[in-house]
Amino acid sequence: MDHEKKKHVCRRVVLTGYRACGKTTVGRLLAARLGWPFLDSDEEIQRRCGRTVAELVAAEGWPAFRALERQLLEELAEGPPLVLATGGGAIMHREAWTRLRQQALVVWLQADIAVIHQRLAEVAAKGQRPSLTAAGLRDEVGDVLAAREPLYREGSDCTIDTGILGADVAAAHIADLVTAKKTQPLGEDHGRK
Repeated sequence: MDHEKKKHVCRRVVLTGYRACGKTTVGRLLAARLGWPFLDSDEEIQRRCGRTVAELVAAEGWPAFRALERQLLEELAEGPPLVLATGGGAIMHREAWTRLRQQALVVWLQADIAVIHQRLAEVAAKGQRPSLTAAGLRDEVGDVLAAREPLYREGSDCTIDTGILGADVAAAHIADLVTAKKTQPLGEDHGRK
């Protein structure tokens, strides 16, 4: 299918969801399909501050990271077409999120707690994802998801379960939504049992 000839009906796609749900992977694939630039908010924050998220959080704490994240979301509220993969907690910046959402299709990528736990355990040894709480990994995932799920639900236009659908299929579903060649009506869950 020739993606360049499709008419885009929105100017931006914002991917949200808990860590390890595939926002960066799906985002890169989606950007390639649409011919749009891709930006990962965590990677952009790292580029701007010259440190990894883990280093920034260790040195200055989560509030410093969240302030940089909020500033970036505010900057990205308007502009040219873009696929944006946000950090898992970006949705907590309610005002910035509302502005960002006005120009974008917001897709909540989610997965079962067991899938998230497995994915996080695989990268834990690399030190890429600093802990959000003092709890163990399984408790942290459950607790943080319980607090954020209402925000993800309220702040998104549709949901895709990346624990069921692979990244390529998820990107294809989102591209169809963006180009109005919908496989399911906007607002329904994709890949959910």
